[in-house]
Amino acid sequence: MSSELGDFLKARRRALSPAAAGLPGGGRRRVPGLRREEVALLASVSPDYYARLEQGRRRASEPVLEALARVLRLSADERAYLFGLSGKDSGRPRRRPAQRVRPQLRRLLDDLTYTPALVLGRCTDILAWNPPAAALFTDFALLPAERRNFVRLVFREPAVRALYVDWHYMARACVAQLRMETAQDPADPRLTALVAELSARDADFRRWWDDHRVATRTAGSKAMRHPVAGDLTLEWSSLTDAADPDQQLITLTAAPGTPSHDGLRLLASWPAAVPRSARSDRRPSP
Repeated sequence: MSSELGDFLKARRRALSPAAAGLPGGGRRRVPGLRREEVALLASVSPDYYARLEQGRRRASEPVLEALARVLRLSADERAYLFGLSGKDSGRPRRRPAQRVRPQLRRLLDDLTYTPALVLGRCTDILAWNPPAAALFTDFALLPAERRNFVRLVFREPAVRALYVDWHYMARACVAQLRMETAQDPADPRLTALVAELSARDADFRRWWDDHRVATRTAGSKAMRHPVAGDLTLEWSSLTDAADPDQQLITLTAAPGTPSHDGLRLLASWPAAVPRSARSDRRPSP
């Protein structure tokens, strides 16, 4: 993933029309979007300088990054991603220890009796969950630890995929959030392996990954169709652990008095929906 910065710049300039960039129209173009020379002109850098940026042979200064973010009309998330990529050296991958859910988050999960909640780690690995989350999604305890990854479940598990009314919208958002993680550690072997697996097995993932769209995991809504609870409209939000920013608590709620709220209560009380190891982030015993 050493060429992430160049690939991102190319994807964003190709997605921007000359008119949107403030350039006069007219003339035929062999490829969509802006040319390298046009980006260089608008960012007040030489064409050779910009070409070397896309080729990974030059590191950009902060003023140049600011100019590129302005020229390419980057969103706040895309700008943060650009700066994150530019701040990483292209050397060896960093060794980061395997993650385990923090005890405080584990206790918080256990206290959420009616609210589905997950703790996501790096690369959207599922570090822990509570019984309502297992009832809503799947019995995570039956999955090998290496397969407990949220994006992987969304693309590779038919039962999880079928939960989403608008799967394409939600799955594309998941890819954008996963792409954002490359700014933290482009050479993370776990991320590299996950992207390689999903790219090889799913054409949608491969296409969306190559789009270089990025997004921060903050909050939103999900329209779901559960085989037991029926149609659910759930609001999700994420809480980043200040002691370990690589761990996020994800909760799903519904407004009181709504059918979705009643559906969550049903799932929490439904005996068949409470898996035998739902409270644990450990492997189930044989």
